[in-house]
Amino acid sequence: MSPRLASLTCSNTDILHALGATDLLVAVDSHSDAPGLDHAARLGPDLNIDVAALVAARPDLVLASLSVPGMERVVEAVQAAGLETVILDPTSVPQTVASIRQVGALLGLPGRGEEVAQALEAELAALHRPAPRAPRVLVEWWPRPIIAATRESWVTDLLAGLGAVNALADLEGRSRPLTLEQVREAQPDLIVCSWCGVKKLRPEVIEARGLGVPVVAVPESGLGRPGPRLIEGARQIRAAIDSRVVGCGL
Repeated sequence: MSPRLASLTCSNTDILHALGATDLLVAVDSHSDAPGLDHAARLGPDLNIDVAALVAARPDLVLASLSVPGMERVVEAVQAAGLETVILDPTSVPQTVASIRQVGALLGLPGRGEEVAQALEAELAALHRPAPRAPRVLVEWWPRPIIAATRESWVTDLLAGLGAVNALADLEGRSRPLTLEQVREAQPDLIVCSWCGVKKLRPEVIEARGLGVPVVAVPESGLGRPGPRLIEGARQIRAAIDSRVVGCGL
């Protein structure tokens, strides 16, 4: 009998979609936007999961995550409810690829998991470009206060694979609030507007800060989720580096 699954965050749901397994979902967070979820109960946002509704959906396995600060409370509540839980928490591209393989194996789909993982690895590798000086890229998750990806984010590894560098790689943690002066001191060659939880990205807000740095908008779906859709963000950053940063003399 096929397992009844629940996914508590978009990145996990995206993995299930890539594996062709969304039909196994009986419950999902309200932000997940992969196709084929109309039949699944919605549980609310990933930081405020309705655990009672999750229990009522009777999943055999819950795919949880720690990719967003605050998810620890959700995981604790789900486990306290006695539900079988697997926690995915990749902080790099290799760990993201390993998560895809892990979910494939858990569902009895190791071949499909390997196929999706290898495709992601190959597509990302094809985007690498050597440069005389690696462009410095800052990925902004939120504008007020400015919050951006730091050393332990998967963004650092993703950028390295492109031949770029995270402009905030010297700062600990996955993300942190920054002052405008800290952004200036990081000397980015490109700023990526990838705000989480907004319907419309507004790169002009970043441009208005007067830093004189090119800004590109990349949806959170392609950069803020450690899963197969990272290829979408990587492609957009590659194109921005090639057209905007190279044009500035790198």
